[in-house]
Amino acid sequence: MNRNSSSEELTKSKPSTSSNEKGTSDLLAWDPLFGGLSLDSSSASLTSSTSARPTTPLSVGTIVPPPRPASRPKLTSGKLSGINEIPRPFSPPVTSNTSPPPAAPLARAESSSSISSSASLSAANTPTVGVSRGPSPVSLGNQDTLPVAVALTESVNAYFKGADPTKCIVKITGDMTISFPSGIIKVFTSNPAPAVLCFRVKNISRLEQILPNAQLVFSDPSQCDSNTKDFWMNMQAVTVYLKKLSEQNPAASYYNVDVLKYQVSSNGIQSTPLNLATYWKCSAGTTDLRVDYKYNPEAMVIPSVLSNIQVVVPVDGGVTNMQSLPPAIWNAEQMKAFWKLSGVSEKSENGGSGTLRAKFDLSEGPSKPTTLAVQFLSEGSTLSGVDIELVGTGYRLSLVKKRFATGRYLADC
Repeated sequence: MNRNSSSEELTKSKPSTSSNEKGTSDLLAWDPLFGGLSLDSSSASLTSSTSARPTTPLSVGTIVPPPRPASRPKLTSGKLSGINEIPRPFSPPVTSNTSPPPAAPLARAESSSSISSSASLSAANTPTVGVSRGPSPVSLGNQDTLPVAVALTESVNAYFKGADPTKCIVKITGDMTISFPSGIIKVFTSNPAPAVLCFRVKNISRLEQILPNAQLVFSDPSQCDSNTKDFWMNMQAVTVYLKKLSEQNPAASYYNVDVLKYQVSSNGIQSTPLNLATYWKCSAGTTDLRVDYKYNPEAMVIPSVLSNIQVVVPVDGGVTNMQSLPPAIWNAEQMKAFWKLSGVSEKSENGGSGTLRAKFDLSEGPSKPTTLAVQFLSEGSTLSGVDIELVGTGYRLSLVKKRFATGRYLADC
């Protein structure tokens, strides 16, 4: 709708699964939300390109699930309330002709500082860099605790329609990745029964679904705690997978393993970290655009800064001149206006609320209102508040990396 005035953020995208794996249970399927949404070529370019990364195996042979590690008492029987686990393979199998994996997105064996990362259009597309306190690959005896790092990455996808909050569609997904230092492979292969890696996912009350990697991870369906869930890894399968990765890229210092995916419950616009409303006024000679944004701390368990904010708006009609506040960049070749904001939080001016304005002079007007896209990211926390801890002995967490970022974050008038 056209309006003259207004009222009021370790790791890379996953390779697409084969067609027979798509279904209503796919946590990352966007058709149910945006099946009717169509972007023109200018808007489509807003999605960053997919980068290669190692994939977890579909099969490593006939595997008999090991019993629950004896170091932990078995929990009482009962169904885990509110969680539906979907038995679906994670990703295509590793084959000999798979391209070598890129540098892993987690820190090496030990890290003394948080990991920083560059801006990207989605949570899964940004490599991160860590600082190592020790040599990698590591060489450890079987009695030493082995270092592993974990990344919790969430992607918030949203579609805003005008200034009507009831028309906002939101979907939040997440994934967990464990990074193993390359030296750990020698420890695993030299020990016929390496210590079982067990971990506990905490604060899961806001999760609608958990999808563990069925080929590498086991869990006890009798667990009855609604806020935590325990998992343990199939060490035989993990060893085989890590050996394949090391054969593909023997120079790598660490290797990543996709452990689980999950979907976070959402409540419309209340679950979006940055609320948006757009207004267009189009005439033959000019187009006026206004974008209102508002930081929403209620969407986050721990309010955090939304950084590297970018707003991209395609404008047609033969733009000959642009006046904007705050200043934007006009790309004549792409016919897009770009705004960049350093960061927004509760401590920002007006509590994180603001407005972007632009007036475009046209030679072939009028313009047609288009879909704008926004990107941002936040380091150090997740929207869901999910956390992880190791259970038992044999391993230690050298780093837990948390972040969330935009997937497809779009707004129409």
